Amino acid sequence: MIILINGAFGSGKTSAANMLLSKLDNSMIYDPEEIGYMIRKIVPESVRHEHERTDDFQDIELWRTLTVRIAGEVKRQYNRHLIVPMTLYKEANFDYIYDGLKGIDNDVVHFCLIATEETIHQRLAKRGDTYGGWSYQQTRKCVSALKNPKFQEHIVTDHLETREVVDIMLSKLSH
Repeated sequence: MIILINGAFGSGKTSAANMLLSKLDNSMIYDPEEIGYMIRKIVPESVRHEHERTDDFQDIELWRTLTVRIAGEVKRQYNRHLIVPMTLYKEANFDYIYDGLKGIDNDVVHFCLIATEETIHQRLAKRGDTYGGWSYQQTRKCVSALKNPKFQEHIVTDHLETREVVDIMLSKLSH
């Protein structure tokens, strides 16, 4: 099984993933952000295609490709459930990665953590992000895009603790 935990930056994806890891046997966290950091480091901006020269590594085609390929290799090598915390609000990236994960394991479950901009900003401040920084700048477009029914299963997290979010996930996974 592959569990994709989507949501805006600051929605609680990583906290939920870490807690879910402790409750789901034979699982591991697979974080595609690490692939993005690696690509930024090894592919200089001057080498990237014009449309890839943005402040978001998800605009780099190689990121999408490697995210799926490496997930397949990790799944094949270690045969564990993958818990994948990742902000995917661009439909093309979501479709490519979701379909790619389905090609690896037919049992892909997608959860999208939803919260208001105010809640997201409070959470970003609490975790120490710089006010007005990159994560803050992404909030409005992420919150807006992720309301799309395409990104179901929505879990509204404004008034939930991480434990409650994970309990909802576990309940849905057991059905």
